[in-house]
Amino acid sequence: MQRFNLQTIGSAPEKSRPALKALEEKFGFLPNVMATMANNPVLLNGFVAAFGSFHGGSFDEIEKQVLLLTNAVTIKCPWTVAAHSTFAIEDGIAESEVNAIRQGRLPKDPKYAALSALTKALIEKKGNVGDADIDAFTAAGYSKAQILEVVTGVGVSTMAATTTNMAGTPIEERFRAQAWSPVAVAA
Repeated sequence: MQRFNLQTIGSAPEKSRPALKALEEKFGFLPNVMATMANNPVLLNGFVAAFGSFHGGSFDEIEKQVLLLTNAVTIKCPWTVAAHSTFAIEDGIAESEVNAIRQGRLPKDPKYAALSALTKALIEKKGNVGDADIDAFTAAGYSKAQILEVVTGVGVSTMAATTTNMAGTPIEERFRAQAWSPVAVAA
């Protein structure tokens, strides 16, 4: 059940409009999650600031999608799983790697597996990861400082996933080929 209107640049509160214009220019369309967030400028503008910071960080596009898709699956959000599965494939991640994450498994690539494992651990352990989690991440070639960048990615993705889960945001046609259900996740 959809609980919030999907705002447009014309219908959104005035303080949401500049962010919506920028997002529409970036994506070439206005994703439903952002159209939902636009009902409250505090949420939308906070998301846009964190989104921009995360996407300007040190992870490449594939690493970003591994992190964001892992977060989406761990939080069990159909909208963000469909969107990030689509973006991941478009960014060049092998469909087998995308499917592994969608099924709650780690990617085969060791570096992506370490990133996915840390992302999942941060969410499931509510930030209380141990030395073994951190050591596995840094042993894969990441820096200790990048753990904090993972936290940023988890925060951005959690804002989107929480919004769409709570609001019942519909999945747009562009992402429907990657529709997903939490039932598909391995225990």
